[in-house]
Amino acid sequence: MRSERGLVDNVERGVWKYLTFILALILGFSLVANVLLYVQVGTLQKTSFDNVTRTIVIRENATSSTFENVSLLKVQIEEMRREIEYLRAQLRASRGTFGNATIAVVPIFGPIDDYLALHVVRILRELRDNSSVGGVLLWIESPGGYIGPVRAIYEEVKKLAYEKPVVAYTAGYADSGAYYIACAAEKIIADPLAEVGSIGVIYVHFNAEQYYAMNGIKVDVFKTGPHKDMGADWRGLTEEEKKIITEQIDAYFQEFLRVVSESRNMTLNKTKEFADGRVWFAYQVKGTLVDDTGDMDYALKVLVDMMGVEGARVIVYDSPTSDFGIAQSSALYMPARYVYSYIGR
Repeated sequence: MRSERGLVDNVERGVWKYLTFILALILGFSLVANVLLYVQVGTLQKTSFDNVTRTIVIRENATSSTFENVSLLKVQIEEMRREIEYLRAQLRASRGTFGNATIAVVPIFGPIDDYLALHVVRILRELRDNSSVGGVLLWIESPGGYIGPVRAIYEEVKKLAYEKPVVAYTAGYADSGAYYIACAAEKIIADPLAEVGSIGVIYVHFNAEQYYAMNGIKVDVFKTGPHKDMGADWRGLTEEEKKIITEQIDAYFQEFLRVVSESRNMTLNKTKEFADGRVWFAYQVKGTLVDDTGDMDYALKVLVDMMGVEGARVIVYDSPTSDFGIAQSSALYMPARYVYSYIGR
């Protein structure tokens, strides 16, 4: 038994190394494709001001060549994705010898902060190494939350999904950061009237400068740089700081778009159609933001089918009590209507 376990460990290490290599290649190919398009557009824009006739010639030749290269890169990326799926299946098969038909239901309830992330991440890492669990159902009922904790849970779910089937399910709502986490699962099942989406970022800045002045409170600040107290509530934001924060928010937003695009197998342009910040009923986005609609029993059935078994024992983990609050300027993956209720808690 020990020798078999050692053999499996060696196989897993080899597979993980290869997966890392393949993922790096995919990222590289994606960057090259974007650069080619950027260079092409830049060339056309620059040339159009110099010589109209020459622009037409370049448009015909360079555009054809560029898009042929991009198409080839897309084919190669798709081939690598299929290879990753094959390697994922092999990794699961290597662990399956020691497992059985047990499903773990992991709740992600309420707004997401460091404390909830600590709880969920610990469970996910335990499940990854637990050979008695064959699949995981993420039961998500959350409006999202802080960006760091959301991304921490997302990364752990993604790692778990390489080794075991993972399905995300919501009966009520998986908004913004909660939907971000759901995108790490292989499939998303939701009640037809559950809320999903709210793809976007919001930044909340507390400006209590007038409050301090009205109450005779004077704040003396000693700082090493002009932006060291950026976001502090004792003063407003300068125009330069507003620009800096806008750039930060855009970086978070672009990463959200990438995650959804990759998970739901949609182009960025298609993803942007759902990224205006609104929430959707699951039945409205069936086949795009969610795979299918149904109740928890249906989500469990989907997971059982993915596990390749006829039935499974289900164990449900506890969810910690939330004490979420927004007491300082923060960037959030959360709809604005929830933000207000958590301010100053």
